[in-house]
Amino acid sequence: MKIAALQMVSTPGLEHNLDTASRLIGRAAADGAQLVALPEYFCLMGLNDRDKLAIAERSGDGPIQQMLSGAAREHAIWIIGGTLPVRVEGDAGHVRNACCVYAPDGTLAARYDKMHLFGFDSDTEHYDESRVLEAGSDVVAFDVAAVASESPAGLRVGLSICYDLRFPELYRALGAVAPCDLIAIPSAFTHTTGRAHWELLLRARAVENLAYVIAPAQGGLHENGRRTWGHSMIVDPWGEVLACLPAGEGVVTAELDASRIAKVRRQLPALAHRRI
Repeated sequence: MKIAALQMVSTPGLEHNLDTASRLIGRAAADGAQLVALPEYFCLMGLNDRDKLAIAERSGDGPIQQMLSGAAREHAIWIIGGTLPVRVEGDAGHVRNACCVYAPDGTLAARYDKMHLFGFDSDTEHYDESRVLEAGSDVVAFDVAAVASESPAGLRVGLSICYDLRFPELYRALGAVAPCDLIAIPSAFTHTTGRAHWELLLRARAVENLAYVIAPAQGGLHENGRRTWGHSMIVDPWGEVLACLPAGEGVVTAELDASRIAKVRRQLPALAHRRI
């Protein structure tokens, strides 16, 4: 199965961002991708944290969700829709940072709400997502139906978002029912933390879970002055980086090979050796 990670440099303009995402999805689909993943905050990088509140959508309704659903249906592909702000009932001051997944017929296949909220405080950068985000609580994985003869049993995909990457226990929980074959990590890592830890953590999650990792990211200098690290990546179960885009808008693709997963797990059955 060919998979694609989209990299964006999103702006405060919702329509502009949706047009860019739609164009990049079409580009990935035309290149043969059957599963496409967008970055965190693909729909909006606001001038301040509270801008998310103005575009927040009700679950199942709104232009952002409609675009994602329509694109999945138009191109007959799986779309891991980065993140979008979803309203919290009874709390106008907070939203959920939700990753919505759409099947090739356009139906909602899964939704994961970001569990770990980013906080960072240095001499020059200050972030506290809890000011406008409500944390999710549920671990979410979903199954992609078998594609031809590539994987007769289909693929299991685990969902996470950005700062979740630093919490390996989440990925163990994702594999509690069955091992994930692909882990999705849509992100908007800061330049500072990305330069230090991004590739290191992505490769670690791939190796310790013996799974592919797809990590679409924001990658550039945004209108709000924030600089994101980029380096959207696809990593294989042995920790090899198969594709990477350092900066700017674009698409990276790689083949997800089910036989590669099986071979690595057979050679190094670490998941079966766990005792905790």
